[in-house]
Order: sequence, then C-alpha cells, then structure tokens
Amino acid sequence: MTYIVNEKCVNCRFTDCVEVCPVDCFYLGENTIVIHPDECIDCGVCEPECPAEAIVPDTDMNDELQYWLDFNTKYSQEWPNITEKIDPLPDADDWNGKDGKKDLVSTQPGPEE
Repeated sequence: MTYIVNEKCVNCRFTDCVEVCPVDCFYLGENTIVIHPDECIDCGVCEPECPAEAIVPDTDMNDELQYWLDFNTKYSQEWPNITEKIDPLPDADDWNGKDGKKDLVSTQPGPEE
C-alpha cells in the first residue's frame, strides 16, 4: 500500500504533510506535490495533516485513483525532493475545496529547496 496525492492539492500545495513524513518521500511540482510510492512506508501520518484532504490511501483503487498513482509515480522521479514545510501557493485558500482541478495540474518541477 501507498498514499497518493490527488487533484485536491493542485493550486494549493500545502506542505504540512512533508513536515511529518519520516522518510522524505514527497516531491515538489510547480503547483502540487507528489508521493514516491516506492519510498512511502504506508505510515499514514501525512494524511490527516493535509488541509486540502488531498492525500488518500490506495486501498480503494479505481480509475481516477489509478491516474493519480501513475502521476505520483512518474513525477516523483522527475521533481526535486522536498523535506521541509514551505509556504502554500499564494491563492491556496481560494483554491482549497474546489473540484475539477485535474486539468490545471502543471508537470513542471517546483523550485529546488
């Protein structure tokens, strides 16, 4: 099992989850973050820390969750690792809770720490 970051993170990019991760398995994109599924130890401490509720376990796999698992897998191998909490994106509070953000996700890496 692994945890997956889904579209709820897009344009918010809260990193409260990063701060509690014992294995530093988060990677920073321009407007989201992802979890490296092979590095995640399934401890679950990140899930309740996310203000956007964007982190979910892979236990109830469906097509949408599979899309995000594939997205996390691919970009965790391309984006820089993030190990400390940073400020959310400027309009994070405006975007938090909005649906339909999948098409807004950027595949560009975030800034290096």
